[in-house]
Amino acid sequence: MAKLNLSVAVGPYDRTRALVDGSVQIDGVKPTCMTLSPEEIFFRAFRHAEFDICELSLSSFTVKTAQGACPYVGVPAFVSRAFRHTSIYVRTDRIKKPADLKGKKVGVPEYQLTANVWARAILEDDHGVKPSDIHWVRGGIEDADRPEKISIKLPPDVKLEDAPKGKSISALLAEGAIDGFMAPRPPSLPKNTPHVGWLFADPVAAAKDYFARTGIFPIMHLVGVRRSLAEQHRWLPGAVFKAFAQSKKVALDLLNDTSATKVTLPFVEERLAEARALMGEDFWSYGMAENRKTLETFLRHHHAQGLSSRLVTVAEMFHPGTHEAFKL
Repeated sequence: MAKLNLSVAVGPYDRTRALVDGSVQIDGVKPTCMTLSPEEIFFRAFRHAEFDICELSLSSFTVKTAQGACPYVGVPAFVSRAFRHTSIYVRTDRIKKPADLKGKKVGVPEYQLTANVWARAILEDDHGVKPSDIHWVRGGIEDADRPEKISIKLPPDVKLEDAPKGKSISALLAEGAIDGFMAPRPPSLPKNTPHVGWLFADPVAAAKDYFARTGIFPIMHLVGVRRSLAEQHRWLPGAVFKAFAQSKKVALDLLNDTSATKVTLPFVEERLAEARALMGEDFWSYGMAENRKTLETFLRHHHAQGLSSRLVTVAEMFHPGTHEAFKL
Protein backbone atom coordinates (compact mmCIF):
# COMPACT_ATOMS: atom_id res chain seq x y z
CA MET A 1 0.00 0.00 0.00
CA ALA A 2 1.35 3.42 -0.92
CA LYS A 3 1.87 5.77 2.01
CA LEU A 4 -0.27 8.88 2.38
CA ASN A 5 1.58 12.13 1.66
CA LEU A 6 0.37 14.35 4.49
CA SER A 7 1.35 17.70 5.99
CA VAL A 8 2.11 17.82 9.72
CA ALA A 9 2.34 21.12 11.62
CA VAL A 10 3.47 21.20 15.26
CA GLY A 11 5.49 23.33 17.63
CA PRO A 12 9.23 22.71 18.03
CA TYR A 13 9.01 20.73 21.26
CA ASP A 14 11.23 17.95 22.60
CA ARG A 15 8.13 15.71 22.63
CA THR A 16 7.53 16.25 18.88
CA ARG A 17 11.16 16.27 17.74
CA ALA A 18 11.38 12.54 16.96
CA LEU A 19 8.38 12.89 14.64
CA VAL A 20 9.84 15.92 12.90
CA ASP A 21 13.31 14.41 12.41
CA GLY A 22 11.83 11.12 11.19
CA SER A 23 13.19 8.84 13.90
CA VAL A 24 9.55 8.06 14.78
CA GLN A 25 7.21 7.34 11.88
CA ILE A 26 3.43 7.55 11.57
CA ASP A 27 2.35 4.16 10.21
CA GLY A 28 1.23 4.47 6.59
CA VAL A 29 2.21 8.14 6.27
CA LYS A 30 4.95 9.99 4.42
CA PRO A 31 4.92 13.33 6.26
CA THR A 32 5.89 16.83 5.25
CA CYS A 33 6.65 18.34 8.65
CA MET A 34 6.57 22.02 9.58
CA THR A 35 7.54 23.46 12.95
CA LEU A 36 5.60 26.68 13.45
CA SER A 37 4.40 28.83 16.34
CA PRO A 38 1.07 27.77 17.84
CA GLU A 39 -0.50 31.10 16.86
CA GLU A 40 0.35 30.59 13.19
CA ILE A 41 -0.79 26.94 13.18
CA PHE A 42 -4.11 27.76 14.82
CA PHE A 43 -4.85 30.72 12.58
CA ARG A 44 -4.16 28.74 9.42
CA ALA A 45 -5.93 25.60 10.69
CA PHE A 46 -9.14 27.23 11.88
CA ARG A 47 -9.41 29.81 9.13
CA HIS A 48 -8.49 27.62 6.15
CA ALA A 49 -7.88 24.01 7.40
CA GLU A 50 -4.47 24.12 5.71
CA PHE A 51 -2.86 21.11 7.39
CA ASP A 52 -3.64 17.39 7.34
CA ILE A 53 -2.35 16.72 10.87
CA CYS A 54 -1.63 19.55 13.29
CA GLU A 55 -1.51 20.90 16.79
CA LEU A 56 -4.76 22.61 17.78
CA SER A 57 -5.98 24.95 20.49
CA LEU A 58 -8.19 23.00 22.90
CA SER A 59 -10.54 25.97 23.25
CA SER A 60 -10.94 26.69 19.54
CA PHE A 61 -11.41 22.98 18.88
CA THR A 62 -14.15 22.86 21.52
CA VAL A 63 -15.93 25.90 20.06
CA LYS A 64 -15.99 24.29 16.62
CA THR A 65 -16.96 20.85 17.99
CA ALA A 66 -19.92 22.33 19.86
CA GLN A 67 -21.02 24.03 16.64
CA GLY A 68 -20.69 20.78 14.69
CA ALA A 69 -18.36 22.55 12.29
CA CYS A 70 -14.85 21.38 13.18
CA PRO A 71 -12.72 20.43 10.16
CA TYR A 72 -10.55 18.21 12.38
CA VAL A 73 -11.13 15.18 14.60
CA GLY A 74 -9.25 15.05 17.89
CA VAL A 75 -6.34 12.85 18.94
CA PRO A 76 -5.60 12.86 22.73
CA ALA A 77 -1.89 13.65 22.37
CA PHE A 78 -1.59 16.78 24.51
CA VAL A 79 1.53 18.39 23.12
CA SER A 80 1.15 21.53 25.24
CA ARG A 81 0.22 21.71 28.91
CA ALA A 82 0.86 24.48 31.42
CA PHE A 83 -0.23 25.78 34.79
CA ARG A 84 -1.67 29.19 34.00
CA HIS A 85 -1.00 31.01 37.25
CA THR A 86 1.81 32.71 35.29
CA SER A 87 -0.66 34.01 32.69
CA ILE A 88 -2.17 36.78 34.80
CA TYR A 89 -0.28 40.06 35.12
CA VAL A 90 -1.58 43.10 37.00
CA ARG A 91 -0.83 46.66 37.91
CA THR A 92 0.72 45.91 41.28
CA ASP A 93 0.06 49.46 42.47
CA ARG A 94 -3.68 48.69 42.32
CA ILE A 95 -4.21 44.93 42.43
CA LYS A 96 -2.91 43.10 45.50
CA LYS A 97 -5.07 39.96 45.44
CA PRO A 98 -7.41 38.20 43.00
CA ALA A 99 -10.56 39.73 44.52
CA ASP A 100 -9.22 43.18 43.62
CA LEU A 101 -9.86 42.36 39.94
CA LYS A 102 -13.63 42.68 40.43
CA GLY A 103 -14.87 45.65 38.44
CA LYS A 104 -11.46 46.20 36.84
CA LYS A 105 -10.29 46.15 33.21
CA VAL A 106 -8.23 43.15 32.05
CA GLY A 107 -6.70 42.86 28.57
CA VAL A 108 -6.79 39.65 26.52
CA PRO A 109 -5.36 38.99 23.03
CA GLU A 110 -8.36 36.72 22.36
CA TYR A 111 -11.10 35.97 24.86
CA GLN A 112 -11.43 32.32 23.87
CA LEU A 113 -7.74 31.34 24.17
CA THR A 114 -7.27 28.09 26.09
CA ALA A 115 -4.88 29.71 28.56
CA ASN A 116 -7.52 32.31 29.36
CA VAL A 117 -10.23 29.68 29.89
CA TRP A 118 -8.00 28.00 32.48
CA ALA A 119 -6.95 31.30 34.10
CA ARG A 120 -10.59 32.38 34.47
CA ALA A 121 -11.41 28.93 35.90
CA ILE A 122 -8.69 29.39 38.52
CA LEU A 123 -10.00 32.85 39.43
CA GLU A 124 -13.57 31.59 39.77
CA ASP A 125 -13.01 28.22 41.48
CA ASP A 126 -10.29 29.29 43.89
CA HIS A 127 -10.97 33.01 44.42
CA GLY A 128 -14.63 33.66 43.65
CA VAL A 129 -13.93 36.03 40.75
CA LYS A 130 -16.35 35.30 37.90
CA PRO A 131 -15.82 36.30 34.25
CA SER A 132 -18.78 38.68 34.59
CA ASP A 133 -16.99 40.46 37.45
CA ILE A 134 -14.31 41.77 35.06
CA HIS A 135 -14.41 44.29 32.21
CA TRP A 136 -12.47 42.61 29.37
CA VAL A 137 -10.49 44.52 26.73
CA ARG A 138 -9.42 42.65 23.59
CA GLY A 139 -6.30 43.57 21.64
CA GLY A 140 -3.03 42.05 20.45
CA ILE A 141 -0.12 41.52 22.83
CA GLU A 142 2.17 43.38 20.43
CA ASP A 143 0.12 43.91 17.27
CA ALA A 144 -2.85 46.12 18.05
CA ASP A 145 -4.77 44.72 15.07
CA ARG A 146 -4.69 41.02 16.04
CA PRO A 147 -8.13 39.54 15.29
CA GLU A 148 -10.11 36.96 17.24
CA LYS A 149 -9.48 33.90 15.04
CA ILE A 150 -12.98 32.45 15.41
CA SER A 151 -16.28 34.15 16.12
CA ILE A 152 -17.76 33.82 19.61
CA LYS A 153 -20.99 34.94 21.25
CA LEU A 154 -20.61 35.72 24.94
CA PRO A 155 -23.27 35.81 27.67
CA PRO A 156 -24.94 39.24 28.02
CA ASP A 157 -23.44 39.80 31.49
CA VAL A 158 -19.84 39.53 30.17
CA LYS A 159 -18.38 42.89 29.16
CA LEU A 160 -15.89 42.70 26.27
CA GLU A 161 -14.69 45.63 24.18
CA ASP A 162 -11.93 46.17 21.63
CA ALA A 163 -8.81 48.07 22.64
CA PRO A 164 -8.54 51.63 21.30
CA LYS A 165 -7.35 51.80 17.69
CA GLY A 166 -3.58 51.35 17.45
CA LYS A 167 -3.16 50.26 21.10
CA SER A 168 -1.88 46.85 22.16
CA ILE A 169 -2.88 45.44 25.54
CA SER A 170 0.82 45.52 26.53
CA ALA A 171 0.89 49.28 25.94
CA LEU A 172 -2.40 49.74 27.80
CA LEU A 173 -1.03 47.81 30.80
CA ALA A 174 2.23 49.78 30.85
CA GLU A 175 0.44 53.13 30.80
CA GLY A 176 -2.16 52.07 33.34
CA ALA A 177 -5.19 52.24 31.04
CA ILE A 178 -6.06 48.66 32.08
CA ASP A 179 -5.55 46.95 35.43
CA GLY A 180 -4.57 43.46 34.31
CA PHE A 181 -3.42 41.28 31.44
CA MET A 182 -4.24 37.62 30.73
CA ALA A 183 -2.47 35.69 27.97
CA PRO A 184 -0.28 32.64 27.26
CA ARG A 185 2.69 34.96 26.63
CA PRO A 186 3.94 37.75 28.91
CA PRO A 187 3.22 41.38 28.04
CA SER A 188 5.70 43.07 25.73
CA LEU A 189 7.04 45.83 27.97
CA PRO A 190 10.12 48.05 28.15
CA LYS A 191 12.65 46.86 30.73
CA ASN A 192 11.92 47.85 34.32
CA THR A 193 8.37 48.99 33.60
CA PRO A 194 7.12 49.99 37.06
CA HIS A 195 4.08 48.55 38.83
CA VAL A 196 3.58 45.51 36.58
CA GLY A 197 3.96 41.95 37.85
CA TRP A 198 2.30 38.57 38.35
CA LEU A 199 -1.01 38.46 40.21
CA PHE A 200 0.36 35.43 42.08
CA ALA A 201 3.70 36.54 43.51
CA ASP A 202 4.95 32.94 43.58
CA PRO A 203 3.10 31.27 40.68
CA VAL A 204 5.05 28.01 41.00
CA ALA A 205 3.94 27.56 44.61
CA ALA A 206 0.38 28.47 43.61
CA ALA A 207 0.45 25.91 40.77
CA LYS A 208 1.83 23.15 43.02
CA ASP A 209 -0.91 23.84 45.56
CA TYR A 210 -3.51 23.78 42.77
CA PHE A 211 -2.32 20.38 41.53
CA ALA A 212 -2.10 18.95 45.03
CA ARG A 213 -5.74 19.94 45.63
CA THR A 214 -7.23 19.11 42.23
CA GLY A 215 -4.93 16.64 40.45
CA ILE A 216 -5.31 18.82 37.33
CA PHE A 217 -2.41 19.64 35.00
CA PRO A 218 -4.13 21.95 32.49
CA ILE A 219 -4.19 20.88 28.85
CA MET A 220 -3.57 23.59 26.26
CA HIS A 221 -3.26 21.83 22.89
CA LEU A 222 -4.30 18.55 21.33
CA VAL A 223 -3.59 17.05 17.92
CA GLY A 224 -6.11 17.11 15.08
CA VAL A 225 -6.48 15.01 11.92
CA ARG A 226 -8.38 16.44 8.97
CA ARG A 227 -11.90 15.04 9.30
CA SER A 228 -12.21 14.03 5.64
CA LEU A 229 -9.00 11.99 5.90
CA ALA A 230 -10.12 10.28 9.12
CA GLU A 231 -13.41 9.32 7.47
CA GLN A 232 -11.60 7.91 4.45
CA HIS A 233 -8.82 6.17 6.44
CA ARG A 234 -10.23 5.06 9.79
CA TRP A 235 -6.85 3.72 10.89
CA LEU A 236 -5.18 7.13 10.61
CA PRO A 237 -6.11 8.81 13.95
CA GLY A 238 -4.94 5.74 15.89
CA ALA A 239 -1.67 5.69 13.96
CA VAL A 240 -1.17 9.40 14.69
CA PHE A 241 -1.80 8.86 18.41
CA LYS A 242 0.65 5.96 18.51
CA ALA A 243 3.39 8.02 16.82
CA PHE A 244 2.93 11.07 19.06
CA ALA A 245 3.05 8.82 22.15
CA GLN A 246 6.25 7.20 20.90
CA SER A 247 7.79 10.60 20.19
CA LYS A 248 7.01 11.77 23.73
CA LYS A 249 8.62 8.61 25.13
CA VAL A 250 11.81 9.34 23.17
CA ALA A 251 11.90 12.84 24.70
CA LEU A 252 11.42 11.54 28.24
CA ASP A 253 14.04 8.81 27.78
CA LEU A 254 16.54 11.48 26.73
CA LEU A 255 15.54 13.72 29.63
CA ASN A 256 16.15 10.81 32.02
CA ASP A 257 19.71 10.42 30.72
CA THR A 258 21.53 12.78 33.05
CA SER A 259 25.05 11.95 31.87
CA ALA A 260 24.78 15.10 29.74
CA THR A 261 21.67 17.24 30.06
CA LYS A 262 19.55 17.58 26.92
CA VAL A 263 18.11 20.95 28.00
CA THR A 264 20.08 24.19 28.09
CA LEU A 265 19.15 24.87 31.68
CA PRO A 266 20.75 24.02 35.04
CA PHE A 267 19.04 21.84 37.68
CA VAL A 268 16.95 19.91 35.14
CA GLU A 269 17.52 16.61 36.96
CA GLU A 270 16.28 18.11 40.21
CA ARG A 271 13.20 19.68 38.59
CA LEU A 272 12.36 16.36 36.93
CA ALA A 273 12.52 14.58 40.28
CA GLU A 274 10.33 17.27 41.87
CA ALA A 275 7.72 16.95 39.11
CA ARG A 276 7.53 13.18 39.54
CA ALA A 277 7.33 13.44 43.33
CA LEU A 278 4.34 15.76 43.04
CA MET A 279 2.62 14.49 39.88
CA GLY A 280 3.66 10.87 39.44
CA GLU A 281 5.83 9.03 36.95
CA ASP A 282 3.63 9.81 33.94
CA PHE A 283 3.30 13.50 34.73
CA TRP A 284 2.64 14.51 31.09
CA SER A 285 0.07 11.88 30.20
CA TYR A 286 -1.59 11.35 26.84
CA GLY A 287 -4.86 9.48 26.37
CA MET A 288 -8.55 10.19 26.94
CA ALA A 289 -9.13 8.05 30.03
CA GLU A 290 -5.98 9.29 31.79
CA ASN A 291 -7.11 12.90 31.39
CA ARG A 292 -10.86 12.64 31.84
CA LYS A 293 -11.08 14.80 34.98
CA THR A 294 -8.93 17.55 33.48
CA LEU A 295 -10.92 17.53 30.25
CA GLU A 296 -14.30 17.50 32.03
CA THR A 297 -13.21 20.47 34.16
CA PHE A 298 -12.16 22.39 31.07
CA LEU A 299 -15.32 21.57 29.13
CA ARG A 300 -17.52 22.60 32.06
CA HIS A 301 -15.83 25.98 32.36
CA HIS A 302 -15.68 26.48 28.59
CA HIS A 303 -19.46 26.10 28.41
CA ALA A 304 -20.12 28.16 31.55
CA GLN A 305 -17.96 30.97 30.16
CA GLY A 306 -20.22 31.08 27.11
CA LEU A 307 -17.65 29.84 24.62
CA SER A 308 -19.24 26.51 23.67
CA SER A 309 -22.91 26.64 22.69
CA ARG A 310 -23.53 23.36 24.53
CA LEU A 311 -21.69 21.17 27.01
CA VAL A 312 -19.34 19.01 24.93
CA THR A 313 -18.54 15.51 26.21
CA VAL A 314 -15.05 14.08 26.48
CA ALA A 315 -15.85 11.12 24.22
CA GLU A 316 -16.99 13.25 21.28
CA MET A 317 -13.76 15.26 21.37
CA PHE A 318 -11.69 12.35 20.10
CA HIS A 319 -11.87 9.89 17.24
CA PRO A 320 -13.12 6.45 18.38
CA GLY A 321 -9.88 4.89 17.16
CA THR A 322 -8.00 6.80 19.89
CA HIS A 323 -10.26 6.01 22.86
CA GLU A 324 -8.15 2.96 23.68
CA ALA A 325 -4.51 2.14 22.92
CA PHE A 326 -3.06 -1.24 21.97
CA LYS A 327 -1.04 -2.92 24.73
CA LEU A 328 0.93 -6.16 24.76
